[in-house]
Amino acid sequence: MVVQAAAIITSSSHLLFSSSRSLSRPSPSQLCVFDSKALVPCPNSTNTSKKKHGGGGLKCMAVSTASEAKTKKSKFEIQTLTGWLLKQEQTGVIDAELTIVISSISMACKQIASLVQRASISNLTGVQGAVNIQGEDQKKLDVVSNEVFSSCLRSSGRTGIIASEEEDVPVAVEESYSGNYIVVFDPLDGSSNIDAAVSTGSIFGIYSPNDECLADIGDDSTLDQTEQRCIVNVCQPGSNLLVAGYCMYSSSVIFVLTIGKGVFSFSLDPMYGEFVLTQENIQIPKAGKIYSFNEGNYQLWDDKLKKYIDDLKDPGSSGKPYSARYIGSLVGDFHRTLLYGGIYGYPRDKKSKNGKLRLLYECAPMSFIVEQAGGKGSDGHHRVLDITPTEIHQRVPLYIGSVEEVEKLEKYLA
Repeated sequence: MVVQAAAIITSSSHLLFSSSRSLSRPSPSQLCVFDSKALVPCPNSTNTSKKKHGGGGLKCMAVSTASEAKTKKSKFEIQTLTGWLLKQEQTGVIDAELTIVISSISMACKQIASLVQRASISNLTGVQGAVNIQGEDQKKLDVVSNEVFSSCLRSSGRTGIIASEEEDVPVAVEESYSGNYIVVFDPLDGSSNIDAAVSTGSIFGIYSPNDECLADIGDDSTLDQTEQRCIVNVCQPGSNLLVAGYCMYSSSVIFVLTIGKGVFSFSLDPMYGEFVLTQENIQIPKAGKIYSFNEGNYQLWDDKLKKYIDDLKDPGSSGKPYSARYIGSLVGDFHRTLLYGGIYGYPRDKKSKNGKLRLLYECAPMSFIVEQAGGKGSDGHHRVLDITPTEIHQRVPLYIGSVEEVEKLEKYLA
């Protein structure tokens, strides 16, 4: 008796038949494969198989085609920062040299994250005893983080000039083999929070290679005024940034990055020791109900800004005033604003005529990120990315966040 099977076959799978006894190692005589377009009877040898095993029907199972398997995503599949960067390189968004520079920055962030977590254990809390070029007391971790960042960038062999908030002047990298990218960074933002274990972060920006002034730098560790002006020209306004990002050291270590094609967030997985993609194409809400200002300086602000803040506190017809949230760490405050919407501000006041945030290391990279997420960065009157630096450590007021909130503030300050 010839056994014939009939079934409705879907276009995306084959049906596999075998004896009821075992599916583990079937012989050709025990299997019957149907083509997706036709029904084929099992071979006559099935009779022999049936007699041998004492009868019984046939069982079947679906075998997915290759196209169907591709659409299925394993629950164990993860996208690391390294893998993500390689995909961007393969599609031509960035080149191999830039991939190496970003990877070296992520390595620096991993090291700093470990140092921050072990700060009290390793006696890295407290003040170093030195004062940086900004006139600020340097924390021990400020100095160590700066060294870690600089070392990783030098060893990458792809950076031509590095400029740090903690250094008096930008430094030409002699170990550069190719690339010559210009990297600006604040190695540890919010370091005053270290002793209290409050969130801190690192901020960075990458500009395209420019050899225009490298010949003037030489091997001198110090630069004269002419050379400093030359390097300022090399650094360029924020609108020329290729890459910007920050790493936040908090309950999670979050690495936020833009290469000019949206904003992506990666979280450090302590099990793998890798940054893993957790959020794609982040978009800041168009408006929000959170403002983040240091109101301890309220009496030092001008009247227009005071009026703006007062109006935010007024419940108005809605009956709900804005909520105040202020950590005192730019990275932490900005990250919350990026996700929830609202506005972060560090204005000028009677003591600090231009505020305290640096254009090159903080304001420009953060403004580049927020614009890629659909937000806005302003000094109260102009787009931050359009401001051309005139000094290495130039300070500017910063108002950054949701488009509607920043534009509302600009109207008050106009």
